[in-house]
Amino acid sequence: MDSARVGHPTSVESATQYALAVPGSTAENMPSLSSGPDPAGVGAGEVPHDDTEMSAIEGGSRRNRRGIHRRRVPKPGGRAIAASVAVGAFLSAAASSPNAGSDEAVALSAASIDQPPGVVPPSPTVAAPPQILQLPDLDVGRLAQQWTEQLAEGRARAAERAARDAEARRPLSAVPVSGTLTSNYGARWGTTHYGLDIANTIGTPIVSVTDGEVIEAGPAQGFGLWVRIRQDDGTIGVYGHIDQALVTAGQRVKAGELIATVGNRGQSTGPHLHYEVWQSDGAKSDPTAWLSARGIDIT
Repeated sequence: MDSARVGHPTSVESATQYALAVPGSTAENMPSLSSGPDPAGVGAGEVPHDDTEMSAIEGGSRRNRRGIHRRRVPKPGGRAIAASVAVGAFLSAAASSPNAGSDEAVALSAASIDQPPGVVPPSPTVAAPPQILQLPDLDVGRLAQQWTEQLAEGRARAAERAARDAEARRPLSAVPVSGTLTSNYGARWGTTHYGLDIANTIGTPIVSVTDGEVIEAGPAQGFGLWVRIRQDDGTIGVYGHIDQALVTAGQRVKAGELIATVGNRGQSTGPHLHYEVWQSDGAKSDPTAWLSARGIDIT
């Protein structure tokens, strides 16, 4: 038999094939590939062999070739078995706990299974306890006083605003008295009548025609009792034959303010108001024209 075909390996490549073909062959029991003659007289590059050994080599080679396409599936290691046992124990403990039915326990168990080995699942979030609002010490008496003062100030401002509004709406001129016009300015009974006579019952209110200042309030010759007011344009308004004077000298009055009542004093033929308008130089003007210029119609 040719040694190159069936003999022991004669080179590094042949030695490798020999190691693969012979089961259990290692570097220690592989024949030496040294080039010198061996002690048994075998030629260089050859190793001793016989027919039995070669048959074993060929059989092992064929077995290796038939099973070369198969792979051995590794069995589960000790770590995987331990992890499975730990997960089972954890699930059993969770099922037997008082809160086993809660969503939180189920979520924690699922998270523990899904986590890879070595990763600690996050702790469940715990709601913070409610905070109690701390109120500062309040001086109730001082606060009540402040509120009272603010309320009073608000009322005062409201009153001032109402007064301003009323002042803005207040008329600048007013009819001196209600009643019936019985005599005009002009000639009467052979003399000149310098005023307007407006008849009404005794006690009927008489008001100031314009804003002004009371010059005199008291007895007067021929008029019995009168009130004279310096009006807003400098003229003087005369209110004669009154029953009562309700103002005093030096008092400020406004248009429409009550100053007297209708009477029948002095030289009078019946209860009425006699109203005249005197200029600053003493001249007497027609009250009808003067009132008409201020938007007041007596007729």
